[in-house]
Amino acid sequence: MISRDTVEEIRNRIDIVDVISDFVSLKKSGQNYKALSPFANEKTPSFFVVPAKGIFKDFSSGKGGDAFTFVMEHEKLSYAETIKYLAKKYGVEIKEDRVTDENRAEQSEREGLYILMNFAKDYYKNLLTNSEAGRGVGLSYFRERGFNDRTLEKFELGYALEGWENFSKDAVTKGYNKELLDKAGLVVKKDDGSTYDRFRGRVIFPVHNMSGKVIAFGARMLGKDKNQPKYINSPETDIYHKSDVLYGLYQAKNAIRQHDTCYLVEGYTDVISLHQADVENVVSSSGTALTEGQIKLIRRFTENVTVLFDGDTAGIKAALRGIDLILKGGLNVRVVLFPDNEDPDSYSRKVGTTAFQKFLKENTKDFVSFKAGLFAAEAAGDPIRKADSIKEIVTSISLIPDPVKRSVYIQETSNLLKISESVLLTELNKILVTERRKLARENLREPSEVPAEMIEEKSVSSQIDMLAIIQNQEKETVRLLLNYADQHVNENRLPTYFVNELEDVEFTHPLYREIYFEFKAAELREKEPINSDFFIQHGTTEIKRIVTDLTVSRYQVSKHWGDKYNIFIPAESDKINELAYGIVLHLKLRVIQKHLDDNLKLLKDVKDIEEENRLLEFQKQLKSGEVEISNFLGIVIAR
Repeated sequence: MISRDTVEEIRNRIDIVDVISDFVSLKKSGQNYKALSPFANEKTPSFFVVPAKGIFKDFSSGKGGDAFTFVMEHEKLSYAETIKYLAKKYGVEIKEDRVTDENRAEQSEREGLYILMNFAKDYYKNLLTNSEAGRGVGLSYFRERGFNDRTLEKFELGYALEGWENFSKDAVTKGYNKELLDKAGLVVKKDDGSTYDRFRGRVIFPVHNMSGKVIAFGARMLGKDKNQPKYINSPETDIYHKSDVLYGLYQAKNAIRQHDTCYLVEGYTDVISLHQADVENVVSSSGTALTEGQIKLIRRFTENVTVLFDGDTAGIKAALRGIDLILKGGLNVRVVLFPDNEDPDSYSRKVGTTAFQKFLKENTKDFVSFKAGLFAAEAAGDPIRKADSIKEIVTSISLIPDPVKRSVYIQETSNLLKISESVLLTELNKILVTERRKLARENLREPSEVPAEMIEEKSVSSQIDMLAIIQNQEKETVRLLLNYADQHVNENRLPTYFVNELEDVEFTHPLYREIYFEFKAAELREKEPINSDFFIQHGTTEIKRIVTDLTVSRYQVSKHWGDKYNIFIPAESDKINELAYGIVLHLKLRVIQKHLDDNLKLLKDVKDIEEENRLLEFQKQLKSGEVEISNFLGIVIAR
């Protein structure tokens, strides 16, 4: 168990903006920060960080909480793993018992996979420099590539020995079971149930997630066996989904933020070679086709992507496919094409750091110029091919979500290709209309999510859900408490006022009831007053989400309204007396109305005269209370 003092020390050291900036590119917005949601696909930022309160709120997914909650949600870590991650980041020492063979088996499978992958990474790293084969084969290969010791350590490169069971035997000896080795993708299971090591006689490239944990491996063959693939990669596992991972992003994210652009390359060695050339804002799709998930990852840190591709035909075709997908993702795309038979790795080693960086600056083109030049060479003297090429360029422009950007690119294409802008716009509109009609047809074919009988029943019934109305009033009560617990109403602190006025009201919503009970307990026992910080630090995940929902506002009134235009809007805190008074009366009114409905139902079924008289008297008292409160509020009861 990690001591509470250790947790508190971590909590005192962490800066939520610093923590979240490791995963998301935050932009200042008044006193807060905002970004595109890391949990949902969106075009307009709805993810907010409030440094003053140490909390975040994602309005797209509904997630919210403190720095601990964010790391747990984003990295899918347990609470203990999150504590260890933040402790390492902020240099807090954690004392814990040594993991034995017995309690290792008790750990969760997911945590076990992370531990096993870290063991494998250390195993391969050690072999690279401390085994004869590792130094003679693996290290020699990396040295030929120009990789220095700093680079080897930065990317935690390794080597796997020849032999069918070298790794798996060592892992089992250290206490890892064979089933976990299979689930981590470190061994291959044969039809007869036996296994052998997946990586053998290859240099190893660990793949890290955003927090730096190893989740997979890539391995390159060094021999010339034509029956073996040049590269093999870890299969999909519970902790590794290749379509949502970019190689090198962990090492590149700060540089991407700093330069506000991301270089996208094809392979592991391309990424590492660019780092050697002091170009650190670079990632790779790890030899797989670029995916929407990977584009979303890049967009968290920048909206500018420069695609670096080989100068051969295959490289050009890959560039074209990638460009369209990136454009569709709403990013700005530029392209660098290397000379024939060169790739980022070979060319950076060939010309050196200074010349390579100069080449990138001088040869970067926007995607329209790139495509126009490419198609102009292909379609020389062939008007039909030229027409097809123009349509392909306009098709790419049609993928851009922003209409302003589409317009700019149409103008650029018109100037480059000497084609009338109106002709290009006509073609663009045809494509957009066709796509919209296609989507409309698909939507029409989709079955209704609500059965017909449900719709009919809903339209017939006009009954008010009184419980929902009551819980909405409970929500408002809790919201005021969380935001203004230190303010006063009629010379009493707000929590004291609510406890006194709502003495006979029982909250119905379980989470609102739990929060209100904590405030009430603090008042009745004369404990130290609490506020929203108490629930952020000690609440469950559900409580933290409720608290962030009720304390973080997506919109703020600009101070310029008052300074510049003399438009003054009173703050909510300026009218706390009026708000608290109104909430108490509204909540009591809704509780009474709920009792009226319930009591009326009992009257319809009552058989006993005496019981009927009692219920009638109770109904009369409730009705009197309803009228009295309604008069105070100026509400007309229409029933």
